[in-house]
Amino acid sequence: MKITEYFEKANGQTLISFEVLPPLKGGRMKAIFDSLDPLMEFKPPFIDVTYHREEFIYRRRSSGYYEKTSIRKRPGTVGICAAIMHRYGVDAVPHLICGGFTKEDTENVLIDLNFLNIKNVLAIRGDARKFDGKFIPEDGGHTYAIDLVRQIEDMNQGRYLDENIENGDRTDFCIGVGGYPEKHFESPNSELDLCHTKAKVEAGASYIVTQMFFNNQAYFDYVKKCREIGIDVPIVPGLKPITKLYQLNSIPRIFHVDLPSDLVKAIEAAGSAEGRRQAGIEWCIAQSKELKEAGAPCLHYYTMGDSATIRQIVEAVY
Repeated sequence: MKITEYFEKANGQTLISFEVLPPLKGGRMKAIFDSLDPLMEFKPPFIDVTYHREEFIYRRRSSGYYEKTSIRKRPGTVGICAAIMHRYGVDAVPHLICGGFTKEDTENVLIDLNFLNIKNVLAIRGDARKFDGKFIPEDGGHTYAIDLVRQIEDMNQGRYLDENIENGDRTDFCIGVGGYPEKHFESPNSELDLCHTKAKVEAGASYIVTQMFFNNQAYFDYVKKCREIGIDVPIVPGLKPITKLYQLNSIPRIFHVDLPSDLVKAIEAAGSAEGRRQAGIEWCIAQSKELKEAGAPCLHYYTMGDSATIRQIVEAVY
């Protein structure tokens, strides 16, 4: 079923969804199942699986020189989605990214997804590689998420890269895109960022999942501004608890979000690792309850492999 159909059937009730990371190369599918098994009693209608672009590492050769090598540390998104659907009977939503993929690569992934009856995708640009100063697309790939949305929508209309294909099978993907309550860090201002989001919706996106945020007012303001400029698709808040002291620095740096002073003070004042974890959990519970009360279509939790923490939050909210 399409994600938007779940929202329609919910009749205003707030759904719940989870997002998981593929295991590192060489890892087992059991790690995903162990993470999801404790959460499935909450009956999420869908589960997102992230996609990660290649990274460059430098390997020292016997000559003493270093060789630049491309590796993909977390492969397997398509297979993981199929395994999740088979084991749990829920829809899986693979993330599709621009980085590291040509248009042909993307088309082939979409064909595989269509064969597997996976009907939902989240189209995002993806991050720059660790040592690149900015996002660099693959040769023959997409630079922006909107271009990825357009390619998916083309396939929904039966248009493939090979113009000689006649009467190509029309796919039926429901396309989600990312949104940024505190704006994308590369955008010069919020107004332009919203215009880019609107363009993605006009290109074929049917719903939005936001970047994590820790002040609900940022989400409420974002939704209001989206509605004011004509974005009328469901906007799903993305949530992640802060549970460790170092995250007070790493999360703002990596995800370009602000942390409320009260949250920072609560975590800094906690006298132990478990105390900091509980402070972060309590904050996320309060966030979740307020968003649920306000009628958010779904609460989307970034699990990051910590199912015990997410389970504690969801038990308190649902």
